[in-house]
Amino acid sequence: MTPRVTLLAGGVGGAKLAEGLAAVCAPERLSIIGNVADDHEFHGLWVSPDIDTLTYSLANLIDRQQGWGLADESHRVLKGLERLGCDTWMSLGDQDMATHIFRTQLRHQGIRPSTIAQSIADSLGVKVNMLLPTDDRLQTLVKTEQGWLAFQEYFVRERCQPEVREIRFEGADEARPTFEALEAIEQADVLLIAPSNPVVSIAPILAVPEIRRAVENSRATRIAVSPLIGGHTVKGPADRMLTAMGYRCSNAGVADSYAGLIDGLVIDEQDRADRAALEADGLQVLTTATLMTSAEEKTRLAQETLAFAGVCRREEVAS
Repeated sequence: MTPRVTLLAGGVGGAKLAEGLAAVCAPERLSIIGNVADDHEFHGLWVSPDIDTLTYSLANLIDRQQGWGLADESHRVLKGLERLGCDTWMSLGDQDMATHIFRTQLRHQGIRPSTIAQSIADSLGVKVNMLLPTDDRLQTLVKTEQGWLAFQEYFVRERCQPEVREIRFEGADEARPTFEALEAIEQADVLLIAPSNPVVSIAPILAVPEIRRAVENSRATRIAVSPLIGGHTVKGPADRMLTAMGYRCSNAGVADSYAGLIDGLVIDEQDRADRAALEADGLQVLTTATLMTSAEEKTRLAQETLAFAGVCRREEVAS
């Protein structure tokens, strides 16, 4: 029987591995726990960027060129809001607005955000289990010389330019896990961490105390895929954020950020020289091509990662 796989994922990088896994896993045996700490309210609508990127990608509706939003999008509503004097630095397309209107309406009716996320996924034809780590409010805040900024303000409005001095996850200590996320972690045979930003995509999920404990205590083989290639991120500020949080901007720094949570690490073939030090620290390591620019590359990396998890599991049992 194929393994039960649970993936912790952020936006673009997480969505790529999610697509690869969806191509090789039975839908009912694949669960994806997405980051909700980037969520923010715009124009009275609740926007969930990482969850939507995961969902749109799995539905094959994503704008492949920019990596987020919907393909064949228009922005007439945004232009109308701009004419009315609204701040429109967050680019939301017209079709995308429909998702946010739907989500906000249901939230106002008191429906659980987890139920809403799965409903949106179902309506777009996504068959895998799309889960939230918590239904409570959880937000990433970034401290810069301008003071504390919500993550979307830092990432989109400020284009990641200000120096990061501190990061915190508001609401994490009080956040209660969803029972679906806990169940997916506890029942997983393979628990994967996507090549998402460890600091602002994965750490917020793990900041929910019971989620972190569940990962720590999981009997699954736990594998992370590093977001670094040649010591740098393909896109986004993960390298600078690792440094800001006191980690090395290297695969060793990625491993340190997941200390006690992973059994193995997948690194890019350009970083082959890192392997010996990682193995000396007790990690099992797979070296392969981790850049995913095509469906074939996503599927190959998913297959290789699952095969690696199988080897790690057999080695653990043998010892």
